[in-house]
Amino acid sequence: MAATNPETVSTEEFSTGETMQESMGMSYAEEIETVIAGMAEEQKVMVAQNEAGHLWKFKYGSVEVFVKLTGETDDDTFTVWAYVLKLPAKNEPQLMRKLLEMNWMSTMESHFAIVDEQIAILATRTVAELSPGEVSRSITIVATLADDNDDVLQAEFGQ
Repeated sequence: MAATNPETVSTEEFSTGETMQESMGMSYAEEIETVIAGMAEEQKVMVAQNEAGHLWKFKYGSVEVFVKLTGETDDDTFTVWAYVLKLPAKNEPQLMRKLLEMNWMSTMESHFAIVDEQIAILATRTVAELSPGEVSRSITIVATLADDNDDVLQAEFGQ
């Protein structure tokens, strides 16, 4: 993975109903980089690109946030996630209940899940009609909720 230079990325405002291609020809990858450049601590962003798509990793508060874009077609996916707690955990039945209750009303378009033996918060969708506002909102929601909840969950349920 190589670090990007966030200073070369400009930030632009778009209406939330406009898709990336309609808004000055900006690609999904460029919009993701723009959002991340404004959020990443010390402007440090790791980026990888291969035939499976793009993967970004950046630090936000006390968590690492990952963003994956599989491509630019309508069938490709845009996924944002951050790990908040390693498993196994103390009192897992109580933890699972708490996470399900949080999924109901406090995670907005994201949700908690088990990924690679860890609790993660994530948001995913296809890129069909994906707007710049949705890209920004998904990354912001996941990063903020993960940062707000990781220390609390680790203190209560961590081993």
